[in-house]
Amino acid sequence: MTDTSTTLGWMSVPLAIVAGTLRGSAPFLFVSLGECLTEKAGKINLGLEGTLLTGAMTAYAVSFLTKSPWLGVLAAGLAGAGLGLIHAWLSQRPKVSDVAVGIAMIIFGSGIAFFFGKAFIQPKAIPLPLFEWGNWSSLPQVQAALKVSPLLLIGIAIAPLMQWFFSSTRWGLYVRAVGDSPSAARAMGISVVGVRTCAIVVGSFLAGIGGASLSLYFPGLWAENISSGQGLMAVALVIFARWQPIHCLWAALLFGGAQAIGPALQAVGFDSYYYLFNATPYIMTLIITIATCSPRRTLTGSPGALGTNE
Repeated sequence: MTDTSTTLGWMSVPLAIVAGTLRGSAPFLFVSLGECLTEKAGKINLGLEGTLLTGAMTAYAVSFLTKSPWLGVLAAGLAGAGLGLIHAWLSQRPKVSDVAVGIAMIIFGSGIAFFFGKAFIQPKAIPLPLFEWGNWSSLPQVQAALKVSPLLLIGIAIAPLMQWFFSSTRWGLYVRAVGDSPSAARAMGISVVGVRTCAIVVGSFLAGIGGASLSLYFPGLWAENISSGQGLMAVALVIFARWQPIHCLWAALLFGGAQAIGPALQAVGFDSYYYLFNATPYIMTLIITIATCSPRRTLTGSPGALGTNE
């Protein structure tokens, strides 16, 4: 980072933010897409923070043991789907609160990750291969900044596919019907429990892959504090995106870039208010939460039965 500031001066700040956006957006993107799918079906999964940690640990462990990062990604998704299945079963019991189940799943998923992950804190797993889009430049800083994870590109491709799924497919109609009016969906012969279970499991699968992008790309290690609350931030991100997958993509890029502001300013010697700039994603989450407290705004685009026990 010091070499970057010496060569480019203050021009290194936007470069670092671009690099941070490319590196840090993937977890936000996968978790928010997973939560968007879950909430479209009328359920809230606050447990994705635990799913993100479990996915990160699983991906790192499997990559280290098998020497294949892509097997690690698959294992992370399957681990997330397993937690999603538990969440789907618990959250659809009579008179059970989504919030209570979500908190329990955060504790459970984090506990699993911390317990099984202790043996993998020191070893070095094989990271994901990267697309090196900066080779056109002679500056090593540009080359380093434009190394892109294939998971980010996969997430970018999933966003419009999920948008099309909701708007143009029968299964997408089922998900929206269940999320808007479970009683009407039952009258149409749609299995509310089945659709919601599928939505939660697939959403958790995506969140698990988001965890893999943390441990196998950026920061590219396994540590117990690796997620930094990104799973919980994704809930606010989905509200900010108005439950639209394409908007989740732009919101994820925004949050990913916000994470890079503090390190980018520190690289050019701007150390004042460093911790405040590092807290930018959390401040944005708080602002979004406050801004959507109005019932009128919250309901804009929100599934009609979101969070209910219908």
